[in-house]
Amino acid sequence: MAPQSSVPYAAQDAQEVAALVKGLEASTKKHGGGKNSLTCKKHTFDVAGTGGVTVDSWQFRDWDYKRRDLPTYARGLFTYRRKDGTPEIATRGYDKFFNVGEVHETNWENVVSMTKGPYELSVKENGCIIFISGLEGDKLLVCSKHSTGARDNVDLSHAAAGERWVDKHLKTVGKKKADLARELRERNVTAVAELCDDSFEEHVLAYEPKDAGLYIHGINLNLPDFATYPGELVHEFADEWGFKKAQYLIKDDIDSMKKFLSDCAETGSYAGRDTEGFVIRSRRRHSGEGGNYQDWFFKYKFEEPYLMYRQWREATKAVISGKPPRFKKHQKITEQYLQYARRQLAKDSSIGEAYKQNHGIIALRNGFLNQMGLKGSDITRQEDQEAGGDSSPDAVTRDLILLPIASIGCGKTTVAIALTKLFGWGHVQNDNITGKQNRPKQFCTLITNTLADHPVMIADRNNHQRRERKQVMDDVLQIVPGARFVALHYIHDPKPQMLPKIRQVTQERIFARGDNHQTIQAGTKSRSDILGIMEGFLGRFEPVNPYAAPDDGFDQIIDLDVAASSRENLETVVSSLHKMYPKLVPKMPTDEDFDKAIEAALSDYKPDIKHDLSFKSNKRDRGSNTNGIGVEPSQPKASKLEYFCIKLPTNDVLSTLDKLFSRESPETARMYRQLQQSRRLQPAFHVTLIHRASVKSHPEIWSHLSDIHAKALSEASHNPSAQTPDPLLGKCRVRLERVIWDERVMCIVVRLLDEGWETANSIAHITVGTAHQDIKPKESNELLQRWMESGSQTGIADFGVAGHVEVHGSVRAVMQGR
Repeated sequence: MAPQSSVPYAAQDAQEVAALVKGLEASTKKHGGGKNSLTCKKHTFDVAGTGGVTVDSWQFRDWDYKRRDLPTYARGLFTYRRKDGTPEIATRGYDKFFNVGEVHETNWENVVSMTKGPYELSVKENGCIIFISGLEGDKLLVCSKHSTGARDNVDLSHAAAGERWVDKHLKTVGKKKADLARELRERNVTAVAELCDDSFEEHVLAYEPKDAGLYIHGINLNLPDFATYPGELVHEFADEWGFKKAQYLIKDDIDSMKKFLSDCAETGSYAGRDTEGFVIRSRRRHSGEGGNYQDWFFKYKFEEPYLMYRQWREATKAVISGKPPRFKKHQKITEQYLQYARRQLAKDSSIGEAYKQNHGIIALRNGFLNQMGLKGSDITRQEDQEAGGDSSPDAVTRDLILLPIASIGCGKTTVAIALTKLFGWGHVQNDNITGKQNRPKQFCTLITNTLADHPVMIADRNNHQRRERKQVMDDVLQIVPGARFVALHYIHDPKPQMLPKIRQVTQERIFARGDNHQTIQAGTKSRSDILGIMEGFLGRFEPVNPYAAPDDGFDQIIDLDVAASSRENLETVVSSLHKMYPKLVPKMPTDEDFDKAIEAALSDYKPDIKHDLSFKSNKRDRGSNTNGIGVEPSQPKASKLEYFCIKLPTNDVLSTLDKLFSRESPETARMYRQLQQSRRLQPAFHVTLIHRASVKSHPEIWSHLSDIHAKALSEASHNPSAQTPDPLLGKCRVRLERVIWDERVMCIVVRLLDEGWETANSIAHITVGTAHQDIKPKESNELLQRWMESGSQTGIADFGVAGHVEVHGSVRAVMQGR
């Protein structure tokens, strides 16, 4: 039955839900590239204690939520079938909402024209989202954003922790989970909460034990279209069922709301307590005058002091791991903080061990702030006053460099040319540089010369490796010390999930334009040659890390979608620059302006100079063949070298596995014991860096390691006693993170901790053993691919339960037949 009439209520329409599920199913099967490509992931979970009931989770990519043609915009959606076969929405999260200025709809001018008050401003709690709903038979369903907790991976532990807190809250009011499930189902709603519990997982803001728990901040109707309770009714529900409440306040008009948000942003706090910002709930019309208003959310996030806190966290982790901390902003106070942190770490080694597991982060920070007698907001305000406003982004009027970070076919040059059409900015293409000597230096000379005549310029090169970004920044800053850098970051990670789509999209673009490209002439080169070159860039691609050099030197990192159209990415770039640098981009261009700029970029561009990036050449050209950066590529010794790897101490790996499985249940340890008893454990352990079968797909890795190997052999030739077919090429620390297995193969997922070494495999791993001699160790790759894509595996055990283990390995070449 429906709840009282004072509470919003609407029953589910089975036909509407069936149509929604049909649209979602169709979205999981779309594989077309280009502007209209769409990807929806479906995961099915068993619901414990229901005798076989399953629910399906539906998840689009983050950037897909900016589209206008999705079947639903719910971020967190689970469906299932009742016992009679009727489809039903089990759990319904909020429609995806964006920060002010992040998308077209959240630009202030559009918020003013398309929304109406009153505006509810909810304090943005700092935790992880939890959904609570009811199924048939008074069964309570507790989920994290995309998981129920039925399978044992990282996301699932949040759902399990959320359910433990549900029990605690219900006990305070003398109620049971079945009671709550019945109530939620009768209302046809999902309760949305934030799990804030530092003993489980620390975020940026601190929660004392008395403040920990589930903060209910929304109640959504389980309908295809977004409809949600007002704050007053959310608080009533939280009180009745023993949950904590997220604070909110009401502003009747947009002017008072904007002033309030601006005042809070100065201190990064509300009501004397630090907060990340506010979620604003309003009503918005989706058409012109007279359109119907619907529930609509957007958010207003405070940048500081939270960016400073995150910088402190990453710098501390670097110190603990023995690496030099790198940071660009808040330099003076961060150095003072690190002096304090080092003293505390030296006094008590347990602090560092806990910090690695994301515990004690807030206590260390607060200890420093207490010693200084300051709050984070005091520090950032003082820094602004000392700078006099001249160094803040909103005061920048020139010397800004946009640095694409991309691979071939991402559309970086189209976006760059379109920006020049819109604003008359400078544009330097690395591919216009002729000759082989000092190309990086020539590139930076052109950049600095262009800055003399233009306030902004685009340094059009892939810049896909950290060393390339460092070279640009270092060289430019020597000549223009005040230059600022913005990354146009075409997202490639996580590679196992993203590269298949990126390959499809970029290859379609490259082969469609034939020879109209400076480094890829698809009209005359063979397809295999072109694919080899493109794979080289994909394999080398190093994503931006804003907390490590050189990427901590970027003022701003603008994330772009490789699969999106250049028109979409252009608007994303301009919108971000408009918000960050209002004097350089004082107002947003119109849709017509964007369209014309892209059309001109696509029609006007014809490359004058073309380059050969192929690794192949005829005898006449072989002496001058380069790999595109002025370096002669090594010729792989495919007839002798089998693969390169990091060899690991066998006893260290075995003792770690024994320790791990000794504390697991017999069922969990069954596969490992079987491998032991049947003598199917590997006699030695290693992490494969690249096998000769991967030379074509990752020529740069093979070339790099072959060079090192050749040099090591040359050095050994001068010392007869040291001659060996597998000389030491270097050392690398390897972190053992988790064990994955099915009925055929077991492997360990690892992380390479020392820079300079990378693997051609999608996931770095160690093969532990196979169930039968006919099963090849390379099946580990297929197992890990299934695990990454769908979580499909028989078992998983995490070394992190007792602290990740690090082992020291030696990088070696393995010859054929050995």
